[in-house]
Amino acid sequence: MARERLGSRLGFILLSAGCAIGVGNVWKFPWMAGQYGGGVFVLIYLAFLILLGLPVMVMEFSLGRASQKSPAKIYQQLEKPGQKWHLHGYAALAGLVILMMFYTSVTGWILYYFVKFIKGDMTGITDIASNQQFGEMLSSPTITVGFMAIVVVLGFFILSFGLQKGVERVTKYMMIALLLLIIVLAINSFTLDGAKAGLTFYLKPDFSKINGNVIVGAMNQAFFTLSLGIGSMAIFGSYIDKERSLLGESMNILLLDTFVAIMAGLIIFPACFTFDVEPGAGPSLLFVAMAKVFNSMNGGRIWGSLFFLFMFFAAMSTIIAVAENIIACVMDLTNWSRVKACIICGIAVLILSVPCALGFNLWSSVQPFASGSSIMDVEDFIVSNCLLPLGSLCYLLFCVTKKGWGFDNFMAEANSGKGMKIKKWMKPYMTYVLPVAIGGLFIIGILNYQFADNFTILSWLKSLV
Repeated sequence: MARERLGSRLGFILLSAGCAIGVGNVWKFPWMAGQYGGGVFVLIYLAFLILLGLPVMVMEFSLGRASQKSPAKIYQQLEKPGQKWHLHGYAALAGLVILMMFYTSVTGWILYYFVKFIKGDMTGITDIASNQQFGEMLSSPTITVGFMAIVVVLGFFILSFGLQKGVERVTKYMMIALLLLIIVLAINSFTLDGAKAGLTFYLKPDFSKINGNVIVGAMNQAFFTLSLGIGSMAIFGSYIDKERSLLGESMNILLLDTFVAIMAGLIIFPACFTFDVEPGAGPSLLFVAMAKVFNSMNGGRIWGSLFFLFMFFAAMSTIIAVAENIIACVMDLTNWSRVKACIICGIAVLILSVPCALGFNLWSSVQPFASGSSIMDVEDFIVSNCLLPLGSLCYLLFCVTKKGWGFDNFMAEANSGKGMKIKKWMKPYMTYVLPVAIGGLFIIGILNYQFADNFTILSWLKSLV
């Protein structure tokens, strides 16, 4: 079967950026910035994007372009006979599926709130009623499963039209609309009374707030927002030619991703400080807090509708990109047609996404970690805290060690074409510093993760001493 190709360089950049830009930018990044001290978290996050995220992104693109295969088959094309690197390919596919299992639910929440705002159901209600909306949504299996199902069906339906006519075309329109919407929303936030206080909290670092959790949270967010470690970027590398070098293309995608994340905070934090909303509200920030904000604002129905439409475009672009990865892996493994892969994978993802959607209502008694935790927390932990950093480490070691692909092969592939180049002087950093940094931060993150109320592995180890 001939390898499909993207129709343009712009399509590659917007599609790759669309995979990176999503719930991680517009939902997870703002509430993590709010919980982890605002400006100091943003500063550390930006540092990790450049120092850790960018090199791994270039490596993923290089592996995809060199192999011309999906994440499930990359290593088989590039590893030496008898090596076992390809086992990570199957872990990458599992990671893509697990990511979809909870990402579809969050995207469904966003779609539900967009519908509520555009219908006017959120207009003129009391703060108490606005706060209750989120809980009422989560407590209804009809809503959580129903809107999740709409997202899954829509995503795989778009994919069924093909790479250029479906994935690339739809993502281009969504990304352009997203960028326009975010600029309009940010300009509106700058006019609010609390803009100065909100921007100070968000952009001025308070170094007294730095601790291990802030640093690890920033690293995990850097990998999560770029979807690194599970092959999400590698697949798009397999759809392009060698006209452009990959460091420059990766930089373009990183800038777009960072622009949307930073702009999301510029929208949210001025509103929080204007309407006395706690910026560290956590995962409910964009739903409970922002719904209250728009309900208190002149023209709130319009601004709320635009905000959740922007969020839906951001989340849906990632749904499409990750689903493309899944069906590409399945087509490589089975030789199925695109339509057949879309139907079967769509049904599988729909079924596998049900536990997360029910984890807030019918299955809310399942609390795997701390009290109040949900099935989503387990899925997020597996992806964000385990598969993304470990997968990134695996791609990294494969690209820089002689027992893998090797640094010279990686550099030759990354530097093919016009644009910014990987330099020889970068080799010691990528070969020695980067693996230690990623491995060390992964271990710190696991040791400090709160698996149960007031229990971490680190506190348990200390109790043994």
